[in-house]
Amino acid sequence: MKTLVKTFAAAALIAVSTFAMAAEGPGAKSAEANVNLSTADLALEHYVAVTTEGESAGVEQLFADDFNQKIQTINAQSHSREAVIKSLKKQKGESLNCTVSTDIIEESADYMVAKVTLKFEDFTKTDLVTLERMGNDWKVSKSINSYK
Repeated sequence: MKTLVKTFAAAALIAVSTFAMAAEGPGAKSAEANVNLSTADLALEHYVAVTTEGESAGVEQLFADDFNQKIQTINAQSHSREAVIKSLKKQKGESLNCTVSTDIIEESADYMVAKVTLKFEDFTKTDLVTLERMGNDWKVSKSINSYK
């Protein structure tokens, strides 16, 4: 009788675990996964992956609370953190057809400015990215884009 009770208890535990995992769905945790942003280089690498390769994990974690993006064109535009994150989430899984290069312009213990150049077939986008150390992580605090 004890064996029968243990068997039913084990079966119930397995069933509950299976239903809990199924309810989360495939990839449910990947969008909320913590990304290692412990160095400026890792944060910059993740920024490039998010903006050019459609990476969606850790998007909210990557941007500082006061992040803003400026786009230098004839009609200068400015975008808030929320608007940029929303746009990047829509691009999940989509890779841009461009060549990417990064150059570190200035770097200190708590601050980095990098130039990210995206060369497309007909134009070039230059993104000046400012990263700051905030606690134990590095975050993108500003992005200024221009097109040629």
